[in-house]
Amino acid sequence: MKKLIFTFLLCSFISFTANAEKYWSDTSLTYLNGSDYEAGDPDRQVLTFEYAGGYSWGKIFTFADRLESDNNDTETYIELSPEFYLLEFNDSPVKNLSFTTTAEIGDGFTNYLYGIGAAFEVPGFQYLELDAYKRNNDGLPNNYQLTATWGLPFSVGDTEWLFDGFIDYASGISNVGPANLNFTSQLKWNIAPYFELSAPLYIGIEYVYWRNKFYIDGLTEKNPNLLVKWHF
Repeated sequence: MKKLIFTFLLCSFISFTANAEKYWSDTSLTYLNGSDYEAGDPDRQVLTFEYAGGYSWGKIFTFADRLESDNNDTETYIELSPEFYLLEFNDSPVKNLSFTTTAEIGDGFTNYLYGIGAAFEVPGFQYLELDAYKRNNDGLPNNYQLTATWGLPFSVGDTEWLFDGFIDYASGISNVGPANLNFTSQLKWNIAPYFELSAPLYIGIEYVYWRNKFYIDGLTEKNPNLLVKWHF
């Protein structure tokens, strides 16, 4: 039943988006390579497709990860996150308030998150947002999540850099495991100007600090990844 409801909502959302006014969009591919993953083979390569778009109703962010481990294990993970504006502000440190949602789709599970989000206007930041969710977990009791996302561009001499990422804090689940904290950040150098490319081409490092990963008490991932990210 949950999959049927999700399919219906997704089809309705696609139809709604197709008829909305689009203000901006961004599409990218990212390659990651790391050797310090926890809960499975430590050596993995990840290919990520991302899309973000701003519309008259709000915005959407979605990504799909394809993970391949050195031991031949594979995993596909997808998130779809539409955000619907409730209030928008001018000349205010708060840009908007929104009804924010996310579907987490993995191998054998689908979790649904919904809540309230706020976007902030902060000097120097490309974006800074904070979202509070109720988590409806597939196969586990429900809990709560707080998510912060940011993008901070800066220059060093003639070079262009971007420091961005997210922090997820999910509350503990009784009889399952303690609260977990996932801090994932990327430090990236835009080398597109050297190849006369109109869209960014980044190289850099992604670093993941994930405490109590998957609600497993004491399992902490500290994982640097080499990164290449191409926007098109």
